[in-house]
Amino acid sequence: MEKTLHNDKPVLDAVDRRLIASLNRQARSPIAELARQVGMSAPSVTERLRRLEEQGVITGYRVELDPAALGYELTAIVRIRPLPGQLRKVEALIVAIDAFVECDKVTGDDCFVARLVLRSISELDGILERITAYAETNTAIVKTSPIKRRLPPLAA
Repeated sequence: MEKTLHNDKPVLDAVDRRLIASLNRQARSPIAELARQVGMSAPSVTERLRRLEEQGVITGYRVELDPAALGYELTAIVRIRPLPGQLRKVEALIVAIDAFVECDKVTGDDCFVARLVLRSISELDGILERITAYAETNTAIVKTSPIKRRLPPLAA
């Protein structure tokens, strides 16, 4: 008997992709405006959004903030390699420090790659002192971000 693999991933059609692109540009768009942009009725767009949410394609609608407008002039990327036996402690520290705005557990020489927003180098130094008791770190200061977080390709 031949076994087949089933792919339960949602299939996005062209309208879904246009709807997602519109929401990505302006998540606060009224349903009527989204419907106009994708050429459908408002109830049809509402149903599509509900389906995309239920399928886990759309996971939320968020506010984007400019860290510099809030006084965070510095962004740093820190690679973190916990010392033997310190993985859980380091992860707990990262989670507890609000300056960490993103963190990924990765393969390779480092265990974590994290992004911090900071008001000053001295703030960064204080955070690194807390971490380096339990891990080795390598820090890079971000000069510019040519690509901000963006959607993955929504190809058919």
